[in-house]
Amino acid sequence: MTIERIFLAQLRGGALLEFPHIRLLAGAGIEGDRYFNAKGESGQNITLVEAEVIEEFNATFGTRHDLSCTRRNLVTRGVRLSLLVGKEFIVGNVRLRGVELCEPCMGLGKSMASEAVTPAAVVKHLVHRAGIRADVLSSGTISTGAEFSIAA
Repeated sequence: MTIERIFLAQLRGGALLEFPHIRLLAGAGIEGDRYFNAKGESGQNITLVEAEVIEEFNATFGTRHDLSCTRRNLVTRGVRLSLLVGKEFIVGNVRLRGVELCEPCMGLGKSMASEAVTPAAVVKHLVHRAGIRADVLSSGTISTGAEFSIAA
């Protein structure tokens, strides 16, 4: 159960940038990310998606989407993220709480659509599988290769 890749966008709709590590602040999210210190509802600090879901999508539809295609912050491997909703977990040295599923929107559908799959079919295929939103409960750093554990 590890972090495979890390992304953030500094501006809403801006270019997605890949980093080997990121700094998180409790209650505020990822330093430098477009949602850093966003006021509002819970679950806006950080997003996660499973690499296996993207790879399965590519295999099913014959596409070649990069692991960045969902625009989630952390791409994981070996962990079923939907099981972490409502639970505290640790990535590297940072404590997070899964808040809710990060359901696919039509924007994601359009970005992953192809001649073989419509935007609506993308959304339908990824319902309940497009990742989770989480709150940052402790400050620290997450790096590529960081491991997951369930908080005690």
